[in-house]
Amino acid sequence: MKDKNKKGRQGVVYSTSSDFQYEYEQDQEQDTLPAQQQNLKVMLDKKARGGKQVTLVAGFVGKDDDLKELGKLLKNKCGVGGTAKDGEILIQGDFRDKVLQVLVAAGYKAKKAGG
Repeated sequence: MKDKNKKGRQGVVYSTSSDFQYEYEQDQEQDTLPAQQQNLKVMLDKKARGGKQVTLVAGFVGKDDDLKELGKLLKNKCGVGGTAKDGEILIQGDFRDKVLQVLVAAGYKAKKAGG
């Protein structure tokens, strides 16, 4: 049986007990805050991306499904690709102004950050 989450084993490497079961830390997903309570930051990023620019939306608090839904909305409005994971949304290219307009129109508290 393959162990999929080796990092979550909390330091146990090997046990001689035949009925030992690893206890994994349970990641508790937070409930998604309403749009008016979200404090989103829209910034331009090009670190570790081969010089390519991406628009980064950070600060989302909530479930991954809601994050991906918001990312899909932003990608459709900008007409480009991107990804949504780890509480951040990446939109390919410099679309800070357009992303900010879409977020404010959807009722989110968003502002530009990072110069």
